[in-house]
This record gives sequence, structure tokens and C-alpha cells, in this order.
Amino acid sequence: MRLAELIEARTPAHRDRAVDGLRAVALLAVPTGHWLLGGFTLDADGALHNASPLSAFGFFAPVSWVLQMLGIFFLVGGYASVLSYHRRTGTTGAWLRQRVTRLGRPVLGVTAVWAVLIPVLWWLGVPDDTLRTGSTLVVQPLWFVGVYTLVTVLTPYCVRAARRLGAWAAAPLLGAVAVVDLLRYGPYADVVPAWVGVVNILPGWLFAYQLGVSWGEGRVGRRPAWVLLVGGGALFAALLLLFGYPASMVGVPGEARTNSHPPSLLVLALAAAQSGAAILLRERLGRLLTRRPAVWAPVVVINLSAMTILCWHQTAMLTAAVPAGLLGEVPGLTTAPDSLGWVAARVAWLPVFAGLLMLIARRVRGFEEPWPRRAGARVVAGVLAVGFAVYAFGLA
Repeated sequence: MRLAELIEARTPAHRDRAVDGLRAVALLAVPTGHWLLGGFTLDADGALHNASPLSAFGFFAPVSWVLQMLGIFFLVGGYASVLSYHRRTGTTGAWLRQRVTRLGRPVLGVTAVWAVLIPVLWWLGVPDDTLRTGSTLVVQPLWFVGVYTLVTVLTPYCVRAARRLGAWAAAPLLGAVAVVDLLRYGPYADVVPAWVGVVNILPGWLFAYQLGVSWGEGRVGRRPAWVLLVGGGALFAALLLLFGYPASMVGVPGEARTNSHPPSLLVLALAAAQSGAAILLRERLGRLLTRRPAVWAPVVVINLSAMTILCWHQTAMLTAAVPAGLLGEVPGLTTAPDSLGWVAARVAWLPVFAGLLMLIARRVRGFEEPWPRRAGARVVAGVLAVGFAVYAFGLA
């Protein structure tokens, strides 16, 4: 309570607590989703391989609708970016360099650390397949940072579009994804090359970011928010029931189609509905966080550790799973995710993963802060990061 009172006393009066609260919820959904919907199998050689309970339990798909909150994250990111953009004191280029550097430091840190860990773990007897699995999981959330960096660079153009078109500035992005989906899954899908889907990456994730920029510019009120909520929900239902889109918002091993990589129209429908709901709930959430300092305090802590959570939560799970793999089958950790018993055991493991993440965060939180100006340290970290990337993507 003393910490909560201290945080409350140091919170500026103009702070938009609702936006911070939305970001905190979206942040927590990322590790929760990866920890709950990702599992392992143990082969005869004692190596871990990725698996998912979604392969065995199709009814788990609605869980992914709740935990897939990247739409909220991009919405809030756009809102916060436009406010920061207007407060800049230097040039637009300087502002962009600062934002990109803040995103890049933690990524460089986690990949450099793993570049050192891999040979050490191999020397200690961890199977190479386990190390490959671990590197894949570490890379898994980092694609988000790359995409988020790209849309951040586009902030000045998003501001211009928002001032001219308001909430409608996001409509062409929705249309672009719809056209690509028609090419991928429509009557001529057999003759359309597979790489066409990659076109959806930018407009697919820029959609909610552009809505956030328009919101920050004061161009999205309650009426557009209701349109987003109802229209997005209706489109989501139609795509599922009438057009055969996969129900899961995350990739399922063995399935030919996925909604998230690259994003499909279903992802944008969900993002629209989530964005509308978030905008409508903003005032109520803001009042709650103002009245309850004990709720506001963890929101602040989570926001201050945003990149640490994104970059290191898979490492926390691996910290428990890799030693367990050397011991054998551990329920909910190294056993196949194909039974309700596994689900119950995995839920019991979630607090352990969270505790490990907090312990790791205390050591690696410094990667989010400005690094020493010594060029040598940055060069070494960069070389290690490149080495990890080469290994993770199977190039070595």
C-alpha cells in the first residue's frame, strides 16, 4: 500500500490512466496467451517440441478471441504516439530515432543474451532440438516489435490521414486486407502465389494503429466507437459462420490456414470490435483507476516494463520447461497438451511462469534504459544478436 501511495503521489494530474490501463491489459494478454495456448511434447531423445492444446480442443478457440488483444495494443500505441508526436521539441527525425531506439534496445538485449545461453546450455547437455524450440519461442513475440517499429515510423502520415478523414482513415486498410484475402481464399486461390498474403502484414496491423491516431486527434467519438463495436462484431461473426475462416486467432499446428501470420480480415474485425469497446469504456476505466490507487499501481509497473514483458516472457516459461525436459514428463509442462488434465496442470503453472518472469525482469530491466555510450558494448551485443538470428532461423 505504501508503494501504491507513492506511485499515486508521483502520477501527474494530466496522465491518461485509462489508456495506460488498456495497454496493461493488452500486455498481460500476450504472455497469458502464449503460456496457456502453447505447450511442449517430449520425444524419445528427451528433446522438447512445440505443441498446442488447440490441436486437440477446438472449443478452446474462443479463448484466443479474448487473449488476442494486439488490436488494443496497436490502438493504444497509435493514441500514445500521436500525443508524443505533438509534444516533440526537436525534429520529426529525432523523435522517430528516439522511439525506434527505445523499441530496439530490449530486442538487442534478449537476443544477445540468448546467443550466449545457447552454447552454454548445449555444453550442459540440453538437446539441440530443445534449443531450436527455445530459440523459436524467443523469436515468436519479436516479430511484433518489428511491425510496431514500422507503423511508428509512419506516424506523421497517419496524423495527416486522421486530420483529413478521421476514423475513416482506417477504412482503406480494411479494404486492402479484404482484397488480399479474396485473392488468397477466393475462387482463384489456386493460381495466386503464396507470397501474396505477406501484403497483409502492414495494412493488417496498421489498421488499429491508425484508429488510435485518429482517436488521439479527437476524431473518434462515441458514435464511431459504436460503429466499430457493432460493425466489427458483425463482420467477425459473418467471416466465421459464412466464409469459413479458422476460429482460432493464433496459429494451430497442422492447420493450412492461420489468421495471424499474416493477419486476415478476421483479425481486423476483432480489432475493430475491441477498439470500439475500449473507446466506449475509457471514461469508466479512467474513473476506476483514479479512485483505486491499489489498482493503478500495478498498471504503472506493467507499463514501465512493457518491452521486458514482451521480450522475456517466453524465456520465463523455458526456464521451467528446459530443466523439466531433462527430468522427463512433467504434467502441464513437458507432457502433450491433449487432455483436460494438461489444461488444469498448465493453469497451475501460470503463477510459476509469472514469478520467474518477475525474477528475470529484475535482472534485465536495464535493457530498456539508455545504454552506456561505449561503442564496443553495442557492437558486441549486435554481433551476438546477429548470431542468434542466424541460429534461430535455421541458417546455421
